[in-house]
Amino acid sequence: MEAMEVDSPMEMQGRGGVQPVVAPAGEDPNAPLVISDSGSSTEVDDDDDDDNEGRQTASRVPPRLPATWAFSQRAVGGSAATPSAAQGAPIRRRLRQGLRVHYPSQTAAPSRGFPDFLLRAPAASVAQPESGSTTEVSESDEDAEAENEGDEGGTSAAAEPVDPVLPPASPRLNASIQNTLPQEAVPTNSSSAADGERTEAKNLVVQSVSAASASLQSSHGEEGEGDNCTICFEAWTTAGEHRLSALRCGHLFGFTCIQRWLKAQGPAAKCPQCNKKAKRSDIVLLYAPKLRALDNSEQEILKKSLEQEQSLRRKAELESAQYKLKLQVVTNKYGQAQQELQELKALMAQAGRSSVPSSSSSVSTSLLFSLSQRADGSRTAQYSFSKAVLVSQAGGSRVLSYCEPLSCLLASQPSPQATLVPGCGVKKVSVVNMKASQYVPIHSKQIRGLSFNRQNDSLLLSAALDNTIKLTSLLTNTVVQTYNAGKPVWSCCWCLDNSNYVYAGLSNGSVLVYDTRDTSTHVQELHPLRSRCPVASLCYVPRAASSSFPCGGLIAGSLEGGCFWEQVNETTYRPHVLPLETAGCTDIQVETESRHCLVTYRPGRSNPSLRCVLMALNRTPQQDSSQLPSCSCSPVQTFSAGSSCKLLTKNAVFKSPDGGGMLVCAGDEASNSTMVWDAGTGSLLQKLPADLPVLDISPFTVNGEHFLASLTEKMLKLYKWE
Repeated sequence: MEAMEVDSPMEMQGRGGVQPVVAPAGEDPNAPLVISDSGSSTEVDDDDDDDNEGRQTASRVPPRLPATWAFSQRAVGGSAATPSAAQGAPIRRRLRQGLRVHYPSQTAAPSRGFPDFLLRAPAASVAQPESGSTTEVSESDEDAEAENEGDEGGTSAAAEPVDPVLPPASPRLNASIQNTLPQEAVPTNSSSAADGERTEAKNLVVQSVSAASASLQSSHGEEGEGDNCTICFEAWTTAGEHRLSALRCGHLFGFTCIQRWLKAQGPAAKCPQCNKKAKRSDIVLLYAPKLRALDNSEQEILKKSLEQEQSLRRKAELESAQYKLKLQVVTNKYGQAQQELQELKALMAQAGRSSVPSSSSSVSTSLLFSLSQRADGSRTAQYSFSKAVLVSQAGGSRVLSYCEPLSCLLASQPSPQATLVPGCGVKKVSVVNMKASQYVPIHSKQIRGLSFNRQNDSLLLSAALDNTIKLTSLLTNTVVQTYNAGKPVWSCCWCLDNSNYVYAGLSNGSVLVYDTRDTSTHVQELHPLRSRCPVASLCYVPRAASSSFPCGGLIAGSLEGGCFWEQVNETTYRPHVLPLETAGCTDIQVETESRHCLVTYRPGRSNPSLRCVLMALNRTPQQDSSQLPSCSCSPVQTFSAGSSCKLLTKNAVFKSPDGGGMLVCAGDEASNSTMVWDAGTGSLLQKLPADLPVLDISPFTVNGEHFLASLTEKMLKLYKWE
């Protein structure tokens, strides 16, 4: 153990200068030499202290007391109770300011007195204090002197009466006290006034030491809290028995301390800090040369606040998107209401000009005939051949549709590179330059239906025999959504009142309702009322301000008839069986503005030719509260074509490009041509030749010019209205 240094009394005369140290009588001349070093601390080692201990004649050293107690006895006792050298009391060896005596031979001697943090009380003599001095004597040497002097039994000096003061809070305070205490002065015959000044000065020193002790204790508790073992309150080490270790709970201890702690508690051992169960095998040695925990509490608080802000921002963005969607829906409904209002006003004006309006159907029929008759007298334009585009060299094309936002026609076909990209897709044909552009793969089997909505978002709805319907973005040419219907899909269409819903007609006669916001499965199934024949055609009739047929709903056509599913609300559909023939219905198409539909029948025993019947949709008003209104249709005009119909072709009914009346177009397999009729008079206007049977017909408008496209298995022919 290292030698502890304490202050020694100084021999001074007055306040002017320092006198040389004189060895007392009887002192061994071989005692440690004192060498002046101009105020610096100089250590002189003496290896012969054991020989000199028997010759010491100094008085018996009083027992060691705490340093603060020594301060108190000096401050209170003063020189009143201190014997002088003239009275026969032995004088201790003194050192001049700036000198230090060190006894290395006694550094290993154990201390048998008070603990190391207590200091020995001063001798019987009192020295005059001198500021700035630091005189230190090895503690081990002082212990040896005390033992020697106690054995000789010389004349002992009377000890000064002292008042005890609390010891310092920690060993670190001792060093501070050693460097702070003034040296004791040699007793003089000064007046009582000088003694009072020294007493007052020492009281001030004691107060300053107490304040320093409190500050050191608080700083030690704050700074050294994470560096000490919480069991022994000693600093842990990086090696040895008291090295840094931890339990499973994460608290840190010295290895020997926590080992003894757990061993003493036995099977019910717990962590000294958190009281969690622990055992000796839970002790883990930490190989950390210097352990320091980074205080990141503010960073974690900032992270949490950032996450909260991001969550609130995402929530606000979601709410904003929902409100935008609601605004769009309201805007669409407002536009539809405005359009219905205009149509209602026009119908009321026409009804007012009508002389005898017997019924709504007769009014619409008379209006249709009057418009067509007025158009007959002024019609001079007709369709003329414009361009033929090869769609599929091997054939296999089936259905046709027009995409208005991209100004292109889409024709279904098998993959042109079946070995590399098997399946079926659509071929894009630009109507700007009348050329085929690219092929987009979609399904694995033949496509039976294509449809677009009114949102102009270039989303293509397709149905195929691979049991799926798909949504394909023509902007990126990728499939964005796939629904598995479980059975082959023969037809499909969009809901024109709410673009979030689509319909799929299955081979068993059922119609599945899908919500594009739900990507898992269908939301509703409309079961067939009669037979379970495949749904060959699906058409949606939007709601309109029409006196004859204001309701909206879905028309499903099968080989054995048709059914109108009136949409009461988003989830409720009311079926109405249409009065159609029970066999041979191949296709149903709708003209939404005039509320007419075109029903195609294949040749049969009673009718040997292909027939296209134009029917007006009507609704019987409600008679009483118990009877619900019924929807039906009545025939207006019938158009006859050839005697052959082996394929399920699709026909068209649309408004005439010249603005007067309607036109009906149908493919004739017998003559491989497209036949154009006037819907008002029923007269055949044109017969557009083709090389193969016409499978699908689609009218469209580009830059104010009207065209008609007819599709065969290989070719797409375009006709322009001129």
